[in-house]
Amino acid sequence: MTPDSRAGLESLNAAPPQAASERLLACCGSRRWADRMLAERPFASVEALHAHAERIWRELGPEDWLEAFAAHPKIGERAAVPAPGGSADRTAGWSAEEQSGTANAAAATIDRLAAANRAYEERFGFIFIVCATGKSAAEMLALLEARIGNEPRRELEIAAAEQGKITRLRLDKLLAR
Repeated sequence: MTPDSRAGLESLNAAPPQAASERLLACCGSRRWADRMLAERPFASVEALHAHAERIWRELGPEDWLEAFAAHPKIGERAAVPAPGGSADRTAGWSAEEQSGTANAAAATIDRLAAANRAYEERFGFIFIVCATGKSAAEMLALLEARIGNEPRRELEIAAAEQGKITRLRLDKLLAR
């Protein structure tokens, strides 16, 4: 554990419930996930924090997953939807970092992403969720196009797994800042 992550974990453990909830909601927009995480405090280590976060996420259901998905901007969009009760600035900043692969993408790629996002949302009823960190716009577009053919239940499970990856990365960012 780095000194920054130790300090971040201590800060999260000591934060008043409302402040801790806002921090957790910036990592995952599911209110039930954040509430259950609050109830698990204090966390003994970063590893324990991650273990609790992953276990709680797996125990939740589709309505919680959809709530978390709704806190994300669409791939290629520049603004984040604020997490309920969370920090819009933190979420927007993290989304921009995570989607940095779209920052210099060709206009044609961004247009294709927008069209594919619309088709995906029409088909599944929720936005395309992918752990975008380290992926180019072309890679994200290819993943979106590949996943749009999935059965709805399977796609919901894939999106939930991607949200789990995003949450893990964001928890690390939360502790490091």
